Amino acid sequence: MRLSEINTYPVKGCHGLGHDEAGVRPWGLDGDRRWMIVDADGVGVTQRDVAALVRVHARCGPDGLLLCAEGHPELLVPEPAGAAPVAVRTFRRRLLRVDALPAGPAADAWLGAVLDRPVRLVWLAQPARHIRRGDKEYDPGDQVSFADAYPVLLASTASLAALGDWLVAAGAEPVPMARFRPNLVVDGAPAWAEDGWAGRGLRIGAVRFRAAGPSARCLVTTIDQETGVRDREPLRTLARHRNIDRKLLFGLNLVPLQAGHLRLGDPLELTD
Repeated sequence: MRLSEINTYPVKGCHGLGHDEAGVRPWGLDGDRRWMIVDADGVGVTQRDVAALVRVHARCGPDGLLLCAEGHPELLVPEPAGAAPVAVRTFRRRLLRVDALPAGPAADAWLGAVLDRPVRLVWLAQPARHIRRGDKEYDPGDQVSFADAYPVLLASTASLAALGDWLVAAGAEPVPMARFRPNLVVDGAPAWAEDGWAGRGLRIGAVRFRAAGPSARCLVTTIDQETGVRDREPLRTLARHRNIDRKLLFGLNLVPLQAGHLRLGDPLELTD
């Protein structure tokens, strides 16, 4: 089993980037979802409500965040310094707020023009901690960026191929891996082998991870990550074949146990 894709999403909900290598921190991959677009209430804007987020391409660099979108001039946004923090949250239903730094009016105006709505851009200077009392799905103390729940999401090419076969049998087109927005993709594992890794340790290259559990999928998987067009698949097919405890599962959530570095081709092995 080997690592075949490394992806980050510099701005939560926006277009992803592929990499040949990436640093790993306790809260996720370097540059992954440290920025988030929020509404007037400080709640994260996601593709569930605004599919036009796929139009926003972002790249992290030493000078800050470069924003690009077709029909709009590029905008370089420096990491905020000296700004007063604002309280934000990733989802409206979550009460836990974290402090983030506002990127400023230029970034807000640029994104407002692209998305056709008033929004703000914020930067997470320090990783947040998601603590959900009474919800055993989350692990108190684990660090994350603006990711939905866990620091890293892994997916398998064989599982995607199996899903593609189910889609074709149902008269639909296979979907690309981008629909699931994984950070890491592995080749060489049997389809759905990752189901049996939950709760175990694994090593990718020299970096150790804990497999926290399977990933429950949402409406974002029905959105074409290039065009923003919505469909009913693959959720409808996942509901027929991968509905476990009322969750539609695809992929595996990981928690890094150490800092390190990953490269394409790194081997994956189970450690316990």
